[in-house]
Amino acid sequence: METTRRQLLTAAAALAAQAAELRLPHKIRLGLIDLEGHVGEILKPLPMLPDIEVAAIAHPDPAVVQKLARSNQRVSAAQYYNDWRRMLDDQKLDMVSVCTANGPRAQAILACLDRKLHVIAEKPVALTRRDLERVRTSVETTGVKLGTLLPMRFEPEYLALRKIAASGEIGEVINITSQKSYKAGSRPEWMRRMSTYGGTIPWIGIHMIDLMRFTSRREMTEAFSYRAQIQAPPGIGEMENTTGSIFKLDNGGVAMLHMDYCRPESSPTHGDDRLRLAGTKGVAEYMAATGVTLMKEGSKPEKIAELPPRGQVFLDYLDHVYNGKPTALPFSDIYRGHLATLAAQEAAIKGTPVRV
Repeated sequence: METTRRQLLTAAAALAAQAAELRLPHKIRLGLIDLEGHVGEILKPLPMLPDIEVAAIAHPDPAVVQKLARSNQRVSAAQYYNDWRRMLDDQKLDMVSVCTANGPRAQAILACLDRKLHVIAEKPVALTRRDLERVRTSVETTGVKLGTLLPMRFEPEYLALRKIAASGEIGEVINITSQKSYKAGSRPEWMRRMSTYGGTIPWIGIHMIDLMRFTSRREMTEAFSYRAQIQAPPGIGEMENTTGSIFKLDNGGVAMLHMDYCRPESSPTHGDDRLRLAGTKGVAEYMAATGVTLMKEGSKPEKIAELPPRGQVFLDYLDHVYNGKPTALPFSDIYRGHLATLAAQEAAIKGTPVRV
């Protein structure tokens, strides 16, 4: 628990420092569509971002918005709507956060893009290739910037793995193994129904699929998966509680991802994420219990003590859109990561390998 507190304090300090340095060219009117998933990545920095005005919030439950307004004064003056379509029609906005349930998310994103509003959205942005292609076409034709809430890409440990792989210290990456293990808990109603949830692979698998690509700089060309719900607790409804995916890499190598909702409720943390990059000259890996470790030819195993500074997905997005700075999460990466994720999901449904 002490480690967790230190991590939280360090993350909070880094966020405050980055937010203090960010200056936008004018007031940005932000609209919020729903408050699911990683919306905290947007809400937490708001008190430190005076150039962002939360103009409106659309959510089906006004009590949820009222509770949020009491804890975050930056949203207390926002106009409330129970229908996001009315909000988009009534308000003159600069950008929109789309954090709906997974199922209807693509529709809301496309409506914002049609109005040429910049969008930062929860992931996945779409549950089908057809909707993903519609989003891609709209982004390319309108010139609007679409960001996605994949905050793990900005964490120091994964930035360190990327740096190690890029340095050539472990040679060419030919095998990747990864894990996401979470507590099941009691999930919101939209997650308990497959029609609005969409599957564990697109919901949490996309994080690690993005990280495997990001850290190794390898592309995925083919996917195969299994998924199941076995003796699941009642709190998760139709959600799968075990999945396994395997990917062929562009150099002929292999990447694997296993996920579960089996982590005991007594565990000290909600999740246990792990990532291992095996190259022709060594291995680099991360797990919370051991930190980032490096093993290479001719050297003893070492724990990497100095990690890159933590980034922040929303601040990175704002700096890119309004200040023209390079982004750590370009749309090309978002698109390719989604393609690999949807291929893995399709393979689980069809029972055959699927090209990415």
